[in-house]
Amino acid sequence: TTVNVPDLVREAAGENQVQAEAKHIELYLSIAGRQIELGNTWPEGLTSEKAMGLLNRDALKTAVKNLIENAIRYSSERTRVVIGVAVVDQSVIIRVVDQGIGIPQASLGRIFERFYRGEPARARATGGTGLGLSIVKHCVEECGGTISVWSRESEGSTFTITLPLLSQEDVASR
Repeated sequence: TTVNVPDLVREAAGENQVQAEAKHIELYLSIAGRQIELGNTWPEGLTSEKAMGLLNRDALKTAVKNLIENAIRYSSERTRVVIGVAVVDQSVIIRVVDQGIGIPQASLGRIFERFYRGEPARARATGGTGLGLSIVKHCVEECGGTISVWSRESEGSTFTITLPLLSQEDVASR
């Protein structure tokens, strides 16, 4: 269906608000470079209609929500998780940036594999099945998009989803 990506991202972030507050982590939502409060209406002069995609809404929401959950889980208290949405060329870009523990360089090439858990000591400490990022990748690919990661240990991680953008003509005709 036609999906308003900023609205969907805002909804996914809002569903993680309680977990973030429990760790005193600020969720910072940025749409086209402007900070947006999770519970308020869109600021005057900023509309979200320009970032539309023909996507599987549930799959994309699952992917974004899981990335935000992971960012919260792997971040220390009193840090910030930034969720950004922007249109670049003919794509909608979603970024989830944390100030967490980061991912070892040796693991970066495998983190989207099913059941991959990284270093055994770290895996035991954080729990999980090793399916989360595999599910995220599958959901993003189902939407015709791609996902990539940048990470450095002790600095954090940035996950970037790139999705095809619907043209304004396509949006108007729907």
